[in-house]
Amino acid sequence: MICHDERVTSFSDLQQILGYQGVVPDDDTDELIEIGNEMYRTTFWTPAFCATVIRAAEAIGAFEPQADDPVPGHEVSLAVISPALFEHLQHDVGLRLWPRFRQAWPYIDYYGIRDAFVIKYELGGQESLRIHHDVAQVSASVKLNDGYTGGELDFPRQGVTNAELAVGDLVVWPSLVTHPHQSTQLLSGVKYSLTLWLELPQV
Repeated sequence: MICHDERVTSFSDLQQILGYQGVVPDDDTDELIEIGNEMYRTTFWTPAFCATVIRAAEAIGAFEPQADDPVPGHEVSLAVISPALFEHLQHDVGLRLWPRFRQAWPYIDYYGIRDAFVIKYELGGQESLRIHHDVAQVSASVKLNDGYTGGELDFPRQGVTNAELAVGDLVVWPSLVTHPHQSTQLLSGVKYSLTLWLELPQV
């Protein structure tokens, strides 16, 4: 039996997910802050919306590695959670984020999102992710929660981690060659993050 509070929360979550509501932080600006060589941080989602996305991902219950993924993670695609959420995100990235990215990389063009997925780290499940590159034009990661130790998004070559990012902040970097990265060993708690792979130029 679902109690009244759970029904209210579920309906509220559904409204937020389908309508992409409560997304933009009050202090959102077009500021892009350099945190390392060719690496930048910016505000993106509110902590409340991050929590909603986590609940939606858990409700789907499909955190699993993809069979053809050379760097498999326990993840669930935003398009599986909600095609409407994925489309809203794709529009938001193009309208709100891409002009910020062009402050750093003025010649990049937006071709949409190649993939967007929530990845989960927990003790006894996925506890880390080996070092790798992404196949994308640029990649981004959104910190969806705190309350865990370890599990840092780590760029050894640049000497940068996401440890100091606030929940809802996004870090973006060039994919493919210069920015190999990993998730370090999780020590306690459960970590969630959103990964964005932004589509390669079309030829």
